[in-house]
Amino acid sequence: MILPYLIYNNVIDAVIPSDFMHTHHVHILCKQGSLTFKANNQWHEAHAGDLVIWQMSNEISEVNYSDDADIDFLLVSWDFLQTYNPEMVWATKGYVLLKFNPVIHLDKTGWQLMNVDFDSFKNRIHHPQALFQDETIGRLLQVFLFDMWNIVKHELDQLGADDNQSRIFLRFLFLVQEHCKQNRDVAFYADKLCIVPKYLSEICRNITHQPASDWIEQFAANELTRLLNDRSLSFVEIADEMNFSSLSFLSRYVKKVLGVSPSEYRKQTKV
Repeated sequence: MILPYLIYNNVIDAVIPSDFMHTHHVHILCKQGSLTFKANNQWHEAHAGDLVIWQMSNEISEVNYSDDADIDFLLVSWDFLQTYNPEMVWATKGYVLLKFNPVIHLDKTGWQLMNVDFDSFKNRIHHPQALFQDETIGRLLQVFLFDMWNIVKHELDQLGADDNQSRIFLRFLFLVQEHCKQNRDVAFYADKLCIVPKYLSEICRNITHQPASDWIEQFAANELTRLLNDRSLSFVEIADEMNFSSLSFLSRYVKKVLGVSPSEYRKQTKV
């Protein structure tokens, strides 16, 4: 059973955020030390005073914590976040921003806000009340999201979206995450969303300045790197998993999205 929300400290509770990144959205407040990780094949580094967000759709790997790392981290399940998401447009903008920028460098005001929010979660989660516990934590989550969006307001203002387009875009991303191993055609997703492909790409460009095809390729590239990094899988098995009819189709697609052939990728990443 996946609990809807949890909060830990790595030193006090002897657990680390990496233990939960496949079951929860992870919000990390770095109090001391540092951590490094790869998100969507890009390296990131966080230090004391930073807020790190690992969305469940992000491919997080190669996480390393410094010996003196002291971090609080809030875990929120997908269902709970959806239930208490306070605003669709800002949530969509936040999703896009954090996908590529999972580390937020906090100024003094932002650091104080995040500490207050994390302390509120600790007090409520560690000392639960009998009535309306989920509703109370849900309201705290809304305050936390509002505070976080306010901290990155300038960056979010650069991303345009209206409410209807935001809903369609988020549904598109979740469909891509679910189906990209088998379907990489914009028309497939447009049909699922009951819109035409041109309008789907228009929505993606309005919100992210990227066409729908680029988003499909990004998710497919994440799946491909995950499979290629699994040395127990043959190229034939990967081609089958990704619904390619032949090894030559797999090789061409890998070369397109990763810049190298499958065998070259494995040679470059050999440990």
